[in-house]
Amino acid sequence: MSKTYKNCQSCGMPLAKSPNGGGTNEDGSISTMYCAYCYENGKFKQPDINAAEMQVFVKGKMKEMGFPGFLASLYAKGIPKLERWKNKA
Repeated sequence: MSKTYKNCQSCGMPLAKSPNGGGTNEDGSISTMYCAYCYENGKFKQPDINAAEMQVFVKGKMKEMGFPGFLASLYAKGIPKLERWKNKA
């Protein structure tokens, strides 16, 4: 049985806020690990991005959505600990 995550393991967004509740696997099923903004048809939409770049991207998106800068920074701080980035330097 696969583990179910509350947040996308690529960008940290709550999966409940993702369109369709998650990205899609190769077989068309909903991913329980990654959101629709990061993952589609079993592939990452930004395959060459690294954790630091994802942090900058997420901070920018959150600020666009009206979150205060300190909150966006705090939220993005945890990104390198997510599953997608754990085994990458």
